[in-house]
Amino acid sequence: MFTYPEKYKVIVVGGGHAGCEAALAASRMGCSTLLLTMNINNIALMSCNPAIGGLGKGQLVKEIDALGGEMGKAIDRTGIQFRILNTHKGPAVRSSRAQADRERYRLYMKKVLEDQPNLDLKQGIVEEIRVKNGKVLGVETNLKELFIGETVIICPGTFLDGLIHVGLVSFSGGRMGDFSSRKLSESLKKLGFRWGRFKTGTCPRLDGKSIDFSKLKPQYGDSPPSPFSFSTERVVQEQVPCFITYTNPKTHKIIRENLDRSPLYTGIIKGTGVRYCPSIEDKVMRFPDKDRHQIFLEPEGLETCEFYPNGLSTSLPLDVQIELLHSIEGLEEVKIVRPGYGIEHDYIDPTQLLPTLETKLIENLYFAGQINGTTGYEEAAAQGLIAGINAALKVKNKSPLILDRSQAYIGVLIDDLITRGTNEPYRMFTSRVEYRLSLREDNADLRLRELGYKIGLVEKEKYKRVKEKERIVEEEISRLKKLRIFPQKFINEKLKEWGTTPLKDSITLEELLRRPQITYKRLKLISKEVKDFLPSEEFQIEVQVKYRGYIERERREIQKFKRMEKIKIPLNFDFSKISGLSTEVKEKLLRFKPLSLGQASRISGITPAAISLLMVHLAQRKRNF
Repeated sequence: MFTYPEKYKVIVVGGGHAGCEAALAASRMGCSTLLLTMNINNIALMSCNPAIGGLGKGQLVKEIDALGGEMGKAIDRTGIQFRILNTHKGPAVRSSRAQADRERYRLYMKKVLEDQPNLDLKQGIVEEIRVKNGKVLGVETNLKELFIGETVIICPGTFLDGLIHVGLVSFSGGRMGDFSSRKLSESLKKLGFRWGRFKTGTCPRLDGKSIDFSKLKPQYGDSPPSPFSFSTERVVQEQVPCFITYTNPKTHKIIRENLDRSPLYTGIIKGTGVRYCPSIEDKVMRFPDKDRHQIFLEPEGLETCEFYPNGLSTSLPLDVQIELLHSIEGLEEVKIVRPGYGIEHDYIDPTQLLPTLETKLIENLYFAGQINGTTGYEEAAAQGLIAGINAALKVKNKSPLILDRSQAYIGVLIDDLITRGTNEPYRMFTSRVEYRLSLREDNADLRLRELGYKIGLVEKEKYKRVKEKERIVEEEISRLKKLRIFPQKFINEKLKEWGTTPLKDSITLEELLRRPQITYKRLKLISKEVKDFLPSEEFQIEVQVKYRGYIERERREIQKFKRMEKIKIPLNFDFSKISGLSTEVKEKLLRFKPLSLGQASRISGITPAAISLLMVHLAQRKRNF
């Protein structure tokens, strides 16, 4: 056994999206950090679709950026099509999404990691977590190298005992072309962690030279593209379209006739799949009344001819994949570059984690990403960032960063995992977020920049910029409340043109802006008193005015939530001694070990009566002390 002489403050295992954010956060906070990964050339590789963001996920990326993470900057530099989704709906559910140049994204992130002070990159396969007296000591690789670290963050993605399926052929792998990590999985099980098995999958990659684009409908991005990062002024690289096609009854017939060769339908795959991103086999069987399913042909990059057929995830045999593709319009002669496949992998029950993502079982050991039962690059990166921040704060003997459900989508993500666990791969949606009108993607900087600045991940100039934005918005809203506009022929003609009621009496500009048809930009057209600001500032003014009543109501709900969260429960509190609680409730509380009354209330099966009893007991305990 060779023990490396350098001892690290933070060791990160895994170079995926979680590992990248964890390593960057810890090193940027001044901690000597080691990133260990199987293949340095595959750092930040997008194993599935070449895209960042999406419904509920765009909010996560914006929050990562506001806290000082890298994902938003990476996609701004390498994105080849940007779109804001749900623009026809309210701002609470709007989400950004961008197609990525897969290769440029990987190279960008690799370069950022290589250039980062306090960060070492090493290639190695971690096989064992070393623990002494209930505290992590370091990690051991397959080459019998021992790396000593004060904290360790495990970010293995789908590599924990990964098993790949293409039809009835199965083989070990973390993703196509990479080893799995069986011994690391065994090490975690030996340490006593409860675990389960999930399944995910990906689409075949297609040769663009063999696609008949003349039969397909192009889909263009927004012009100009809206960046993810609050630091990016504009996206400058070339933008390209995606293309739309559909499956048809012939496609569905081919799939149904070959289910006896599907690992999903023959019982070979045991793990639970992603309900919200089903394979094409699942779609056909679960929705027999639908005669077609939409397919987006997404370019993998500017310098490759590969296309990703989003919506065609499959683990069917290769010959069946070819046949079903050839039944689709525009793909009659298409050639497969890489086959689609399903992959099963281990995950650890996330209820064994603290809100910091430190494990309850082993001190200074953190988990982030798909090991916690999630799916998606954005969910992984968000967890990696929080784990990296908290590992750094732990070694500095500082208070941890814990985001609650009223502060961020990231807070909802982590709270859902550690409080409720998950029986299927967890994916973020806006519908999971109770206070989504307050937690919009457009105000992530106003919500979280200060936290990023205080922990040392956001530069002073960026923090000052967001404070200036906050000042501008508040002052302009206050000014609009005082300025009045009077009935005039020109103004009333414009109001009629925009589909809203003409003025009979004077009203304030703030009252006029509340109307659905009136935007801040239109307000400038009918009043010289309205000032010019940056588009992001004008949008904030508009949203805060239009939704003031709803936002105020949500703030009152948040205050109630905060009161429950403030009632803390000691880590080693003995719930079994509370008389009046049922055996089932006691067992759940002892298993989950909630840290606040609010968290206890969100555990499935914990009744309001049980919470009342617990509240009384905690109050008595506080008086006794």
